[in-house]
Amino acid sequence: MQAKPWLQYYPEEVAPNYEYPNKNLGSFLVDSANKYPNQDALYFMGKTISYERLLDLSYRMANAFKELGIRKGDRVAIMLPNSPQAVIAFYGALLIGAVVVQTNPLYKEREISHQLSDAGAAAIVTLDQFYERVNKVKDQTQLKHMIITSIKDYLPFPKNVLYPIVAKKEGTAVKVVYGDGVHSFTKLIDNASNSPICEEIDAENDLALLQYTGGTTGTPKGVMLSHLNLIANTIQSAKWSYKAVEGKERYLAALPIFHVFGLTVVLNQAIYHAASLILIPKFEVNMILETIRKMRPTMFPGAPTMYIALINNPNITNYDLSSINACISGSAALPVEVQDRFEELTKGRLIEGYGLTEASPVTHANPIWGRRKIGTIGIPFPDTDAKIVDPETGEDVPIGEVGELIVKGPQVMKGYWNRKEETFNELRNGWLFTGDMAMMDEEGYFTIMDRKKDMIIASGYNIYPREIEEVLFEHPAIKEAVVAGVKDPYRGETVKAYIVLRDGEHVTAEELEKWCRERLAAYKIPRLYAFRESLPKTMVGKVLRRQLIEEEEAEIQKKKA
Repeated sequence: MQAKPWLQYYPEEVAPNYEYPNKNLGSFLVDSANKYPNQDALYFMGKTISYERLLDLSYRMANAFKELGIRKGDRVAIMLPNSPQAVIAFYGALLIGAVVVQTNPLYKEREISHQLSDAGAAAIVTLDQFYERVNKVKDQTQLKHMIITSIKDYLPFPKNVLYPIVAKKEGTAVKVVYGDGVHSFTKLIDNASNSPICEEIDAENDLALLQYTGGTTGTPKGVMLSHLNLIANTIQSAKWSYKAVEGKERYLAALPIFHVFGLTVVLNQAIYHAASLILIPKFEVNMILETIRKMRPTMFPGAPTMYIALINNPNITNYDLSSINACISGSAALPVEVQDRFEELTKGRLIEGYGLTEASPVTHANPIWGRRKIGTIGIPFPDTDAKIVDPETGEDVPIGEVGELIVKGPQVMKGYWNRKEETFNELRNGWLFTGDMAMMDEEGYFTIMDRKKDMIIASGYNIYPREIEEVLFEHPAIKEAVVAGVKDPYRGETVKAYIVLRDGEHVTAEELEKWCRERLAAYKIPRLYAFRESLPKTMVGKVLRRQLIEEEEAEIQKKKA
C-alpha cells in the first residue's frame, strides 16, 4: 500500500504541498486591505467596517500598545466575545510581534488568574462588564495594563446611544475606574498614531499565540503556536475550500474567535480571503436565522450543536439558507441526520473535520466537494502526515486496527509554555501524539473511535473532568467525586458528577450546582448529579470512569427496551 493513500482522493484543485510565507500573521490583513480597501471587512450588529478602516484601527492599536511599553514577545490577553474590538486587538498585537493570549469571557476569577499568571500577560483587552472579574485578580498576575471597551463602542447609531440606557435599566451598567493602568480602548485608539507597523519576525520560531487547553492533569496548559503554525493552517484550510473566491465571500462568525477553531477557520481564513466577516457575539438561533436572511453568508464553519439548533428550529422552513455554500464542522462528532438535513435546507456542503489546539487546530477533513465518508473525520490536510500507532510502543498498527492517532505537519505546535516534560511526552520527532484512539481504512480515511484522555466535549467546548473534580473536592461534605461525559442529544456530551458524601453529611444537587457556579465557567458546571455509596475502582484505587459511562449507557438502553 502507498505511504499516503489519501492523496488519490484529493480534488485536482488541491495540491498535496504548499509554500507557507515566512512573515507576520498580521500581514494577511495588510495584504487584503491593500488589495480590497473598500471591501467590507467586518459587519457587527448593523455596523460595517471596511478593510482600509480595519487596517487603520489595527495600526492605531499596535501603536497604542507600543506607547504602553508593550514589545515583541510580550503577552497580550484578549478576553472578548466576537466583536470588532476582538479583531482590532488581535491584529494590533500581532503587528508589533506580541503574543496573543485568548481568554474565554466565561472564565471566573480563579480561571482568569491562573491563565494570566501562567502566561505572564502584561496587558489585557476586555469588556467593561468583565472589568470587576479581572480587577479582583489583577494583583495575583503580572498585568500592568487593562484596556477596557464596551459593546456600544462599535454599535451603529442609534443602538450605541440606547445601549447604556438599556444597561442601566437592566442593572448591567458597570462603573470602570480609569487611571493607574486602566485605559479606555476608544481613547487609546483615537489618540494613537496610524503609522504602518508590521514587525519582522521569524515565522517558524516566533510565537503568535498562547492558546490554553486543559489536560489529563486538569491544569490548563499554554499551547505555543508560532506565526508559521497559524499561517500554514489558515492556508491549508483555505485551499481545502478551493471554490471560495477572493474578495467575494461572506463568513458567518458564530464560532467564538477566542477558540482556536474559530480563530483559524473563521477569522484568519476570512481575512486571508479578503472576505466579509459577519460577527456574532453570542449564538442565538433566531438571531442567526435573521442574520442569514439579511447578510446571505456563503461560509458557515461551526460545531454540531449549532447545526442541530438550526435544523430543529420550528421556523426553519420560513428562512432561505441557500446562500451557504460550505461548512466545516468540528469540535465533536457530526451526526449523519444533522448533515443530511442541513444540506437539504442549504443545498450547500456540510463536512466533518478534526483537529486539536496543539495543531492550530485542523489536521483532517472530508473533501468538501469530493469523496467523503460519513462518520469519518476524512483525510489529512496538505503537508500533513498521520498514522495510527500502538499507544504503548509507538509502533504502527495494521490498517483497520485501532490505535493512537499521531500527526505531523507545519501546523503542529512548538510545545507547551514552560512545560518541558509535557512537551516531551506529546511531541516526539515532530509527531504529535493526540491521545485520540482512531483507525485508518485502506483509502486513508480516518475514524475517531474513542478518546484516550478523559476530555468531555459539550457544545464544542473542551471540558477537563479533573478541574471540575477539584472544585467538587473542595466542598466540605464531599468525600469522593468523579466527573464523566455522558451522551446528550443536543450538546453531544454533558457533564455528570458522581458523588460520595462524607459520613453524616447531606448536600443537594442544587447546592452543588451553586457551589460550582461560583467557581467554574457555566459550560463546565455538571448538569447531572448521582449520589452513590461508592465508586468503582481499580486495584490501585483509580476510579473507573469508563465503567460509570458504560453503566450510564446500559441504563439508557434498558429504558429504551
